[in-house]
Amino acid sequence: MYWKDSWYFRGSIEHEFKYIGNYGAKGEKRGPKKKATPEQIKKQNQRNRENNIRRLIKANFTADEDMWCCLKYPKGTVKETEEYKADLKECIDKMRYEYKKVSEPFKFIYRMEVGEKGGVHIHILLNRLRGNIHTDKLLQKIWKHGRVNYQTIYEAGGYADLAEYIAKLPDEEETEQLELFPEEKRKHYIKYSTSRNLVRPKPERKIYKRWTLRKLIEEGPTPTPGYYIDKNSIVSGTNQYTGMSYFKYTENLIQKKQE
Repeated sequence: MYWKDSWYFRGSIEHEFKYIGNYGAKGEKRGPKKKATPEQIKKQNQRNRENNIRRLIKANFTADEDMWCCLKYPKGTVKETEEYKADLKECIDKMRYEYKKVSEPFKFIYRMEVGEKGGVHIHILLNRLRGNIHTDKLLQKIWKHGRVNYQTIYEAGGYADLAEYIAKLPDEEETEQLELFPEEKRKHYIKYSTSRNLVRPKPERKIYKRWTLRKLIEEGPTPTPGYYIDKNSIVSGTNQYTGMSYFKYTENLIQKKQE
């Protein structure tokens, strides 16, 4: 027996197979399980977190249009955590109002962060307004506390790199800076938050009880009509903690040439 999870996005499909033994055939046994160490569990949780964020971004934002922004404060600015949060809330409320005026939803994912030198800044991913409205200029007009840097998701490294950044845990220098804040406030500079109107992608699951995966694994997957398989996305192996084998790959939509 094996099952296949598929996530459908605009422009791509992600497939993930999980099965017992080498090919999921009758009589094959699950591999031996191993007890995970706390560090291994931490790494696995972090990997799952990155995958969830990447899929969340893919389901709601466009790589070559929507914006990854950094809201900055002047050098030397020192405020209480509640004041930083109030500044951000005011900015989000005003942006939402401007989007509502042109009947567009305002979608975002943000993370407050403490830099290596202790300065606070805010990263926010947001959907660009369509038409002739310059979203970058609008955001800079609303954010009155400093400069705004921005780039597209593609320029920021793509979905995977952006998800890794949003999900990342503080490094040694950042942890040292966080220790200057009261313990109960530090969580605000580690977690990310999202707007409530985001699409939460869920996979379509199919369970197979008789078929095996031998042909798929030995010969490789066949693309869906209109798509091509990203060769670099093909990954297979065995989860040492569950004993289950897995096979993953991503298909991308073939872009038609404009005449």
